[in-house]
Amino acid sequence: MTDASATAAARRPGEQALTALGLPAPALDPADASPHSFPGGGRWRTEIPSCEGPEALAVVLKESSRLDVPIHRISQGSGVWMLTDAEITEMVEATAERGIELCLFTGPRGTWDIGGSTRTDSGGAGLRARGHDAVAGCVEDAVRAAELGVKCLLVADEGVLWTLHRARSAGILPSDTTLKLSALVGPVNPASYAVYEQLGADSINVPSDLTLAHLTEIRRVSAAPMDMYIEAPDDLGGYVRMYEVAELVRRGAPLYLKFGLSKTPGIYPYGHHLRELTLATAKERVRRGRLALDLLARHGADGEMAPLGTRLPGPLNRFEISS
Repeated sequence: MTDASATAAARRPGEQALTALGLPAPALDPADASPHSFPGGGRWRTEIPSCEGPEALAVVLKESSRLDVPIHRISQGSGVWMLTDAEITEMVEATAERGIELCLFTGPRGTWDIGGSTRTDSGGAGLRARGHDAVAGCVEDAVRAAELGVKCLLVADEGVLWTLHRARSAGILPSDTTLKLSALVGPVNPASYAVYEQLGADSINVPSDLTLAHLTEIRRVSAAPMDMYIEAPDDLGGYVRMYEVAELVRRGAPLYLKFGLSKTPGIYPYGHHLRELTLATAKERVRRGRLALDLLARHGADGEMAPLGTRLPGPLNRFEISS
């Protein structure tokens, strides 16, 4: 299966039993399906988030082998600045051996600097980079990570995104660097989604509480890869959408299925004082991935995975960069 119609033909949860009881679901509308795929084929990829260092990475890789969970991308949330050069190099080498994209977060960001507005009820400026020095710190992180072989950078600020996209275009960052927009600032409408694509995002994390109709609206204006937590951390709502995973792919492709974990404390910024929690949650995220993939298989919708080792987003729309 390689197209939207294939997912439409997949079995829906409880379909046969409910139909037999006179409770059939409404027919799927082919117009709701995303017409887009990843370059090279496939409509979904997988991501294990919150992998905070080499030790957690080793746990994820071991557990993914044990449970046969295919992984396209592994991401980290604490930031480049929370890792030594040796730790980054170890993570780069371990993921490269398996053809997995490694994505590290740039920093600093608003929740960790001296501004108090992020702790108010309104949230203030949120995760954005406050002032020139914060932008400079993000650029420093990006250049350092790229020099150590990191190919994907996680960004939580529009200005930082545009700056890193310009740096990529200017050759300051390698041309095959990909820029991933964080779930912490994810767009919630098609207009803003398209703006982030134009600013340089190669994959865009949307909040996990968007409706299926919202995904269809986005796909009518943009083909940029979408990231979505199938299970979201508590600080992002704690939503669990495993039973919707086939329909999320049908509506949102090309889609990264992110296997997060609810009902667990936050671990950013990571340090060894959080070691046991971090390793335990890393292992459980892979298991959650297995559960979601099992659901796809049971519903006959697991045949559209993008080839392992693929990472680039394909041609995307960008704002013109003036000289």
